[in-house]
Amino acid sequence: MLKRLGLAALLGFAATAFAGADKPALTAAELGRIAAHGPWPLPWTVDPGNRVSGNAAAIRLGHDLFFDPRLSANRRVACASCHDPVKGFQDGRRTGRGLVTGTRNTPGLFNLRQQRWFGWDGGHDNLWSASLRPILDPREMGGKASRVARALRSKSTLDCHYTEAFGKRPAASDPELLVNVAKAIASWLETLVSPATPFDEFRAALARQDAQAAAAYPATAQRGLRIFLDRGQCATCHAGPLFSNGEFGDTGLPFFVKPNGVDPGRQGGIKLLLANPYNLLGAHNDDATRDNATGTKHLRPEHRNFGEFKVPSLRNLRLTAPYMHNGSFATLREVVKHYSELDEDRLHADGERILKPLKLSEAESADLVAFLESLSPREAPPAPAVPPAVAACSVPRRRAPP
Repeated sequence: MLKRLGLAALLGFAATAFAGADKPALTAAELGRIAAHGPWPLPWTVDPGNRVSGNAAAIRLGHDLFFDPRLSANRRVACASCHDPVKGFQDGRRTGRGLVTGTRNTPGLFNLRQQRWFGWDGGHDNLWSASLRPILDPREMGGKASRVARALRSKSTLDCHYTEAFGKRPAASDPELLVNVAKAIASWLETLVSPATPFDEFRAALARQDAQAAAAYPATAQRGLRIFLDRGQCATCHAGPLFSNGEFGDTGLPFFVKPNGVDPGRQGGIKLLLANPYNLLGAHNDDATRDNATGTKHLRPEHRNFGEFKVPSLRNLRLTAPYMHNGSFATLREVVKHYSELDEDRLHADGERILKPLKLSEAESADLVAFLESLSPREAPPAPAVPPAVAACSVPRRRAPP
């Protein structure tokens, strides 16, 4: 980006547009780092491990099933029960009510197609496997193939979209049924992309040397951006357009939690992943080359992984409070305070020592919060539109009983 624009011209523009007490001129290094956080949105690509990724019938089916409580044992719990679109597909609770009840925060679901590992501990290496777990878990939905098949066959549009997507009607005895349902849900989740943010507008204005548009980005956010890029070194982990490197780290939070004792984080996630029959090394991966399983193939749980958790994307932060893997901070100000006053004794002694206390002043903390808030859209994203029915399923039709 910088080479195409001409570095000298861009630096001259930045110096002219942003010099001043409240808006220090951007350096060449800072311009390059800003450019690396875009453009947004990223191009969407098909998931090679999911044969219905991008399939219109599967996308419509996945949307409908995501909001359908009939997949659950008590017919009252849907995926949307814990992933509310109004809350950035989160639940607003400190901790969720599923696999690790009382210990982990429910993650949002935007921009999942850009991710490599799923769950705070990376216990899944693909989106459809991550979508299947809560359906089967008795502490969440408690689903099973026969119940899901009944739900599919009870409504003509569900049955039709399943048949269009997978080439056969849903059968209760089909061992692939639950995997196919999870792949349909994943195909819809892949379409959830968060809107552009004030930061994205600022970055784009810099790229096209539009001083008027760039000046609309608040001075507080610009000062916070400089802390994020330079002194804070936050982009070491919160890298790229997603503001996450997709990997795992120790954030200095306690490992010991109630009521479940110790949360091993990534170390436990690797063990779960390698034992999971629905991982990319298994028979359900639709990528015949298995190129998408290379990362999983070489995973081994190590001591250093204990207490590490996934680096979350920083997009949509205003929608997804509370924060951190255990939901321990209610506000972004609390998150910034944690890193400002970080207790280094809580970090791994033999791990990476990326984090150091930032020791921010009150004004600097406010600036960094202003920048983090600029990574959310000005308005909450609208409720996702219902994907259109495929032509073959757009008109209800009579079917022979199963």
